[in-house]
Amino acid sequence: MPKLKPHKGLLKRVTVSKRGKVKYERTFASHLMTGKSGKRRRRLRKDGYLMGAEAKLVKRMVAGS
Repeated sequence: MPKLKPHKGLLKRVTVSKRGKVKYERTFASHLMTGKSGKRRRRLRKDGYLMGAEAKLVKRMVAGS
């Protein structure tokens, strides 16, 4: 069976930590911020983490990088 290639688009958007957590930057946080509450903007500053089946799928897609 041939070697699996990593998904290049996904590689640019997520990072897999040493402990295996899949980290990503939140969307809707780059512009048009005046209509969003301070609480929402504060939450958007933090990185997000994928859980469960989604994380497993992403790890498989970026494997081999």
